[in-house]
Amino acid sequence: MRDILIHLALLVVLPPFLPGLIQKTKSWFAGRQGPPLLQPYRDIWKLLRKGAVVSRTTTWLFRAGPVVGLATVMCAGLIVPFHCAKAPLGFEGDVIVFAYLLGLGRFFTMLAALDTGSSFEGMGSSREAAFSALAEPALFLALAIICIPAGSASFQDAWSMLPGAMRFAVHPEILAAAIAVFIVLLTENSRVPVDDPNTHLELTMVHEVMVLDHGGPDLAFIEAGSAVKFLVISSLLTHILLPIPPEGGWVGLAIFLGGTLGLTIAVGLLESLIARLRMVRVPQFLVAASVFGAVGLLVALVGGAR
Repeated sequence: MRDILIHLALLVVLPPFLPGLIQKTKSWFAGRQGPPLLQPYRDIWKLLRKGAVVSRTTTWLFRAGPVVGLATVMCAGLIVPFHCAKAPLGFEGDVIVFAYLLGLGRFFTMLAALDTGSSFEGMGSSREAAFSALAEPALFLALAIICIPAGSASFQDAWSMLPGAMRFAVHPEILAAAIAVFIVLLTENSRVPVDDPNTHLELTMVHEVMVLDHGGPDLAFIEAGSAVKFLVISSLLTHILLPIPPEGGWVGLAIFLGGTLGLTIAVGLLESLIARLRMVRVPQFLVAASVFGAVGLLVALVGGAR
């Protein structure tokens, strides 16, 4: 019961802190003070108290997009373990359900953008669909790598069977899975070099252009959903990179928080050091993630056959 309560507390409280930490890291690297760490909490609360202007040309799909997007990532957060190997809603096959929950939320976000009838938002939806089609194979390949040793499509079994501190030296396929998941993390959360959440250049916008017509509580749901998605996917990478005890406890919580915050700072540093890729280069970047996943899967299968 204690682990479940800790998991729920992390899922509800921690997500908005992560984009604030990214912005603070980028500001520090640029020599600026930057916004407060808790600014995302204030922004979400401010948006929840505002009203929303909805076009008369839209249907229920426009209002359903933000709600379904937030609901799907919250459900995914209940499936993925955080500070231990067990999640509140873990079950056999939850690895597959997790990936499809992310896809369902993305699908409704694109529908909401298309429902406005704007060709501009349709352009963003087209790009989102193309990038997600290239990112999903990399995610499935990485998940397959971690599930092969356990012989189960369950996060609990997969995390329990991961090797200890020397996992990368003994099992290089785990490193390949980590690289693939990191690229998926950047893609799914519209981070540099795939996308720039702070961009205002019309021809290069992807995710931000799809939510231009949303405001008030709808935009608050979108912002909260993006933060939760970052936490959920980063939790996968944290488990792959760090030896979190399967039983969890306070040690597991400390390792998880340290790994998640360290990964968040790393994303901020990455965005400070490199520029966004040209649009035509993004597919090559995503295909590279699938290549890492495919090579890692091949190594895992050969190692298992031995």
